[in-house]
Amino acid sequence: MFTQRLSSTPRGARLARHLAVGQLDVWGIPYGSDVSEAVALIVAEPAANAVTHGRVPGRDFELRLRLVTGSVRVEVSDTRSGPRPPGPRGVRATSLLAESGRGLAVVDAVADRWEVVDREPPGKTILAEVDVPQWWSLMRRQRVGR
Repeated sequence: MFTQRLSSTPRGARLARHLAVGQLDVWGIPYGSDVSEAVALIVAEPAANAVTHGRVPGRDFELRLRLVTGSVRVEVSDTRSGPRPPGPRGVRATSLLAESGRGLAVVDAVADRWEVVDREPPGKTILAEVDVPQWWSLMRRQRVGR
């Protein structure tokens, strides 16, 4: 598992994406691969939302990545309580001219599975999974040490 707390700033959101694809590369999922690109998009959207909508002064947001059987699990948590964003069934298409509102639509389009869950202490977590097509060869490389 990889866990990192990041400042609720645009710089923190950019760093979350860079850290995520870097960690995937360490795990044997190379930069630029379909899985790496999907995870980068999934991290970028809730991280940007955590900075823009979920920011509470003095509180960070958190990025977690895990390799679970057959997939990469991405978790982005913020500390803002209040109305939760819609889950997979509640995402609506936005106008092509809209300046915002596409974040969860991107997650919905790219993730194989995702949901929004409450977090303790107050806040919420966007959980998303991206399937790893060559799971067994990835695990074999990890055991051998690449």
